[in-house]
Amino acid sequence: MVKKVSRRLQELQKKVEDRPYEPTEALNLLKETATAKFSESAEAHIRLGIDPKYTDQQLRTTVALPKGTGQTIRVAVIARGEKVQEASNAGADIAGSEELIDQIQKGMMDFDLLLATPDMMPQVAKLGRLLGPRGLMPNPKGGTVTFDLVQAIAEFKAGKLEFRADRTGIVHVLFGKAAFPTQDLLVNLKALQETIDRNRPSGAKGRYWRTVYISATMGPSIEIDINALRDLKLTEAA
Repeated sequence: MVKKVSRRLQELQKKVEDRPYEPTEALNLLKETATAKFSESAEAHIRLGIDPKYTDQQLRTTVALPKGTGQTIRVAVIARGEKVQEASNAGADIAGSEELIDQIQKGMMDFDLLLATPDMMPQVAKLGRLLGPRGLMPNPKGGTVTFDLVQAIAEFKAGKLEFRADRTGIVHVLFGKAAFPTQDLLVNLKALQETIDRNRPSGAKGRYWRTVYISATMGPSIEIDINALRDLKLTEAA
C-alpha cells in the first residue's frame, strides 16, 4: 500500500533541492519546514558503510548533546539497597529493585530510559524480550549499566543519548528540537558526527560515511554535505 503524502508535506518538499546542503543552510531549511502544530524534533538519519550482522561492524554508543535534547527524559533505575534511595535523590523518576522488575513485567512502561546497577543485571535479563524491541534494555556500551547512578542520571537528563546503527547500517537519532537556534542545532549535530567517527567499528572497511539526511519530525528529508560537516571546526560551531 502506497503511503499518501499530505498536501502540507508536498508543498514543503518543493522547498528542498535534490543536492547536498552546507550544514548551516540545511539546518535553516529544517527550521523553515517544521510547520506541524506541535514542537517537532530535529532528526538525523545517517547511512554508514557497515554491516551490523558482523560483531566488529556494530555501532552502539552514547552522545552528549552540548545544547541538550529539548526533551524531558523520565529515568527509571533498577538497583538494590541504598542505591535505590541514591537514585531517587539524584533525580530518578522511578527507582526500585525486584518489585520494579515485577511492575515492568506486568506492563508498566512510564519511563524513557532504564538504568540498572551491574549486580541487578541477572534479574533484569528476564525483561529482555519486553525491553529489547523498545530499545530500553540496559547495556554497558550505552552507559545504562553502572554503579555511578548520580553521574549517569545527571548526564542523561542533561542531554546524553544512546543510539545504535540498525540492521541496515543506518543510525536514526534526534539531535534537539526544530525550535532550537540554528547554531545550537549545529553544535549538537557536530557532536553527533564526532561521536560516530570516534566510535568507528574496527571492521568497517572502505567509505564509512555514505549519506546524512536531516529532517523535522513531520518535515521533508534534507541531505547534508558530509565532508562539509566533518571539516567544520568546533570553534566555528561553538
